[in-house]
Amino acid sequence: MDLEDGPPTCFDQVMSTTLIEVRPAKAADAAAVASTHDEAWRSAYQGIIPGAELEKLINRRGPQWWDSAIRKGSRVSVLVFGDKVAGYANYGRNRARSLHFEGEIYELYLRPEFQGLGFGRRLFTAARRDLMQSGLKSMVIWALSDNDPATEFYRALGGRMVARSSEKFGPKSLDKVAFAWTN
Repeated sequence: MDLEDGPPTCFDQVMSTTLIEVRPAKAADAAAVASTHDEAWRSAYQGIIPGAELEKLINRRGPQWWDSAIRKGSRVSVLVFGDKVAGYANYGRNRARSLHFEGEIYELYLRPEFQGLGFGRRLFTAARRDLMQSGLKSMVIWALSDNDPATEFYRALGGRMVARSSEKFGPKSLDKVAFAWTN
């Protein structure tokens, strides 16, 4: 390069940082959690849960349901990517008396476009940590056996299968499995 050509050009590269956080859900998140629930359930259960039953399950969990759950103190955490709720986890004490685990993650779902990026692991870890900090040292999660992505995800996180059961969805009975973690 000739000095007479002027100084070399330096291109300022604008770097963008997107905040990813897991935090307790607020009542203002209810519509976004309902939308996430809708998208995630359609993606996860289409072809597994009969169509009419799936619609009923999705429709009963609208913004008002989530608003009420959050306001009443249900443990709901959201994973926020930038300004969008990308996923949620709902958890607390284990509901199955026959299983001797203290805590349970009732639901953990991500919008389809956020799956496979490590966000599920991040949400799972945050919910598990919250349960442990509350004194619930062991936990369980149920998944439909036919939901391969979920069962593979929980196995990859170190969950061991500890129980089987079934649940009726209209006329169809579906097998479900429980995965557990102890500390």
